[in-house]
Amino acid sequence: MYSGKCLCGGVVIQVKGEISDIIHCHCSLCRKNSGTAYATNGFVNSEDFVVEKGKGLLSTFSFKPGRTRHFCKNCGSPVYSSNAQDKSRVRVRLGIFDSDLIERPMSHNFVDSKANWENLNADLPRYSTFEPSRLK
Repeated sequence: MYSGKCLCGGVVIQVKGEISDIIHCHCSLCRKNSGTAYATNGFVNSEDFVVEKGKGLLSTFSFKPGRTRHFCKNCGSPVYSSNAQDKSRVRVRLGIFDSDLIERPMSHNFVDSKANWENLNADLPRYSTFEPSRLK
């Protein structure tokens, strides 16, 4: 079982099954919605997905007919997306989870529309905290 919460902690979710088809999506919609180079999403069976706390804090935005993004109206954290054409599952933004995940991403998608500054094979330094210039 996996658990997670939005940035303000008002919305708490649980997933009682596996997460499938995990991808890093570089499409312009995911980039705009996340404010980052890509969004990491995975599918969860609807019966395994539970909003434990904060259902009343969820707000929605439909960017295409039948496709709805659900996010916390307090802090703006994306929580999940639903599709009227596929009610058997929801798509969850993996950054919301506090639990360690067993499943792993299977691909980078829509790489032709990736941000021009994103280098998928970047050999950049890695730090456990802030980069050294911010620690001064």
